[in-house]
Amino acid sequence: MFKLLLFVVILGLSVGMSSASANLQPRPAFAAPEQGAAIDDVIDRAHQLVGTRYKLGGTSVQQGFDCSSFLVYLFKTQANIQLPRTTTAMHRSTATTIQRSALKPGDAVFFKGNGHGPVSHVGLYIGEGKFIHSPRTGKTVRIDSLSNRYWNKYYTSAKRFHQAG
Repeated sequence: MFKLLLFVVILGLSVGMSSASANLQPRPAFAAPEQGAAIDDVIDRAHQLVGTRYKLGGTSVQQGFDCSSFLVYLFKTQANIQLPRTTTAMHRSTATTIQRSALKPGDAVFFKGNGHGPVSHVGLYIGEGKFIHSPRTGKTVRIDSLSNRYWNKYYTSAKRFHQAG
């Protein structure tokens, strides 16, 4: 009798466990909620770096950053996403092109200026019409508005290097 009772209890537990585990779905490696949190980390870190000096070719907080290395650093260190190194390469990448009206925080925003090809500058969109970027020699990482006369005039496009949550 004891063996029969033990068998029934074990069978009941295993059936309960298998039906419970059947409801668990494996999450993809880059699930939107997790990546959404990582993009929040990218944006938070970008805010922390406001005031960091511009340095052409710089790749660290200590050296400073140019516009593209700023985004490369943020995405790599905060979201483990590898971006192309240059603004042009980012712009030419196969990442999804985003309409200005559909911008979400974490999107890369591109600008044309000084007649240097189709794009010459990139920043990180942070929402509410604003972006963080490392503008040029003699300046530091700062927040600007896309509606600013200069940035509005030279805005060209945007790319999404992450999954929007």
